[in-house]
Amino acid sequence: MMFRLLGPLTVADTDGVPTPVAGGPKVRALLARLLLDAGRTVPVERLLDGLYGDEPPAGAPGALQAQVSRLRRALPPGVRVEFSPAGYRLAVGDPATDVDVLRFETLARDGARAAAAGDPGRAAALLREALGLWRGPALADVRDAPFAPGQAARLDALRLDAVEEWAAAELTAEGDPAVLVRELERAVLEQPLRERLRGLQMRALGAAGRQADALSAYEEVRAALAEELGADPSPELSAVHLELLRGGPAAPPVRTSPPLPAPLTDFVGREREWERLTALVAAARLVTLVGPGGAGKTRLALEVGSGLPGEVRFVDLGAVAGAGDSAAGEVAEAFATALGVRGVARLEAALAGRPVVLIVDNCEHVVVETAVLVRRLLAACPGLRILTTSREALGLTGESLLPLGALAPEAAEELFVRRAAAVRPGFTGHARVAELCAGLDGLPLAVELAAARLRTLSVEELADGLGERFELLSRGDRTAPERHRTLRAVVEWSWSLLEPGERELAARLSVFRGGATAGAVARVCGAGSGALASLVEKSLVEVRDDGRYRMLETIRAYAAERLPAGDPAIAAHHAYYRELAEAADPELRGPAQLEWLARLDAEDANLRAALRRGTPEEGLRLVAALSPYWWLRGLRGRVAAPVAELLDRVEPTAERGEEYALCVLAAGLREGEHVDRARGFLAAGTAPLRQPYTAFLWSTSVGPVEGLRLGDDAWSRSLGLVGRALLTTEPAEAETLLTEALAGFRALGERWGTATALEGLAGLSSDPLPLLGEALALFEELGVAEDVVDLLHRRASVHEAAGGERAATSDRARAGETARRAGLGGTAELGVPA
Repeated sequence: MMFRLLGPLTVADTDGVPTPVAGGPKVRALLARLLLDAGRTVPVERLLDGLYGDEPPAGAPGALQAQVSRLRRALPPGVRVEFSPAGYRLAVGDPATDVDVLRFETLARDGARAAAAGDPGRAAALLREALGLWRGPALADVRDAPFAPGQAARLDALRLDAVEEWAAAELTAEGDPAVLVRELERAVLEQPLRERLRGLQMRALGAAGRQADALSAYEEVRAALAEELGADPSPELSAVHLELLRGGPAAPPVRTSPPLPAPLTDFVGREREWERLTALVAAARLVTLVGPGGAGKTRLALEVGSGLPGEVRFVDLGAVAGAGDSAAGEVAEAFATALGVRGVARLEAALAGRPVVLIVDNCEHVVVETAVLVRRLLAACPGLRILTTSREALGLTGESLLPLGALAPEAAEELFVRRAAAVRPGFTGHARVAELCAGLDGLPLAVELAAARLRTLSVEELADGLGERFELLSRGDRTAPERHRTLRAVVEWSWSLLEPGERELAARLSVFRGGATAGAVARVCGAGSGALASLVEKSLVEVRDDGRYRMLETIRAYAAERLPAGDPAIAAHHAYYRELAEAADPELRGPAQLEWLARLDAEDANLRAALRRGTPEEGLRLVAALSPYWWLRGLRGRVAAPVAELLDRVEPTAERGEEYALCVLAAGLREGEHVDRARGFLAAGTAPLRQPYTAFLWSTSVGPVEGLRLGDDAWSRSLGLVGRALLTTEPAEAETLLTEALAGFRALGERWGTATALEGLAGLSSDPLPLLGEALALFEELGVAEDVVDLLHRRASVHEAAGGERAATSDRARAGETARRAGLGGTAELGVPA
């Protein structure tokens, strides 16, 4: 099948016989939109924008699905519309051959390459074939669809580019000048101010012996440029004119569009972002690449721009002052300079009817002024497309955003190695490169600055020095803009663009580690959603898929320097997370156990940060509340050091004896002064334990304490039954006690207690495997690695005793892998058979 968009939409068989496409205008528009990306998946959101624009119907996804169903019925056999979670895909045989737009783009690209390789004859043939695919205006009968005008303008620009390349190749290959003159006259009627086109026309007229007409064409375009744009002919066009006056050969055809800034280094990573941005620029007239400073926005925009067909211009707003009444004029002047126009009043005239892509860089400090001008130009110039880079979106209707964050870990490491090899030849990597790049948030500029320091520092010194990152990365490219020379300068530039209230909130957000929920931000920082959203819009804070708000560590470290020592957010942070831990404690013994474990997992970094804040007594309360969580998750080793520091600061009292004992356990102590003092507090207590886990944790870690009284709640009663079962020497009594405990834990919906009772019953059963299997599943659901490893080894022993060597080997292998992933010691350390 052949699909034609370069003219009215047509579907034809291999003999060229048209096949009607029924279903109405929307179905035809949908087919056209999918054909533009034939063979590739188009996201649902992009299809909705393309078909309905700013006025989608109620239930737009359902409406789209209905149109897709109609299209499927209308398509000829062998052509399918496929759906996946990523969107819809039109599956055709060979898109590059069967879709005229894609074939045109391929031929035009190959023709341009042949010309660049010095083969004008082949170039002319390829470009002639490409232009022969056009049967009229692109997308002629679907131009009412919102996506069509922009795509049509893009294709028209490609066609004019191809005309110019074809004409240049024909002139070089000494083709028929009379044919050239006729073809170029039609193109000049469309774009009378396109200077390369007019230069080719003049050369063709000269080659046809019509020198007077060639000189007249120059005077015509010179006058039009002066009147409409206030500009003189380009040096290239003037050179053609001079050669014609001298009666010699006209100057060789060259492009008049100035080159984009050329990078000095290779492009690393961002392949997915490159593809997405390229697709967005093709589909939308205004695209903003938004992200924090140092994320590589400019580099990605230039990389995409260099591969775009047609005229691409670069507008750098970095030098605009960004303050006062003159900012709007300076922004417009930067646009005019990039376009070679004298006077901002002629901007619209310069762009009217001119297919061009503007890459507008560094908009964040003049975002309002840029937005006003961009909206005006896009409304007046249908062939214009704009790609902006900014730390804040322009905020215009129809603006497509592509957030740019950290590099993927592998790409960040590759970037570091490549840049490091440039300053330290032979460098191929180091074990701590991944740690270093992660500590720098995968921020490209930070990674490059770090790599440059390998001239004088080792990777170990860089990784160990991240706590002083701003001093460590204080040397950059001397020729770079001042705001990009050092890591501190990058963040200071963003900070300088904030309002006073935004700076205060940003500084307070630095108390969080690992991000925070909106509710936590409101409680700790006293900020509303509007202020937080403003920091998100300005790329100081990012929103994750789970709804948490997070600062890059580099930004957080800078903000922390701006937080006054006595700011109330510091104490509020400790109080908020202590309350969270105390609220979670009883929930960890009930049916919501998994949900609360996940919630505490998400806040683990904040909980550990809270340990270092607050008074010693408040710290004791926090440790006591978190002890069950740390034990269930196997995290006690990770928190032992800060808890030990807390022990050295606290003055224990009998009133807080239980909390003190849990603190001793969390510090990993098993003997010594602190242990003796805690044991004394526990032994002297007369009231029931406030923390039900205390008795279990102390007895399994240090040893039993006589006289401990459990509480009267259902969980404590069931735990007491387990304890009695462990102490009795009568198997029948133990089985009765464990059965009762199991019923109690099951009634509560508590997984750890249920698994513990099942494990005990398995030791008394003649058929332990079902009981061990159920207990193992519960421990795995909880993620209690030590118990999982123990139970796997125990089940392996049961299998071995029954002659099940294969099952035993499998369980021991699983135990070893589980221990390895959890960072546990060898099996001997876990108290299981080797």
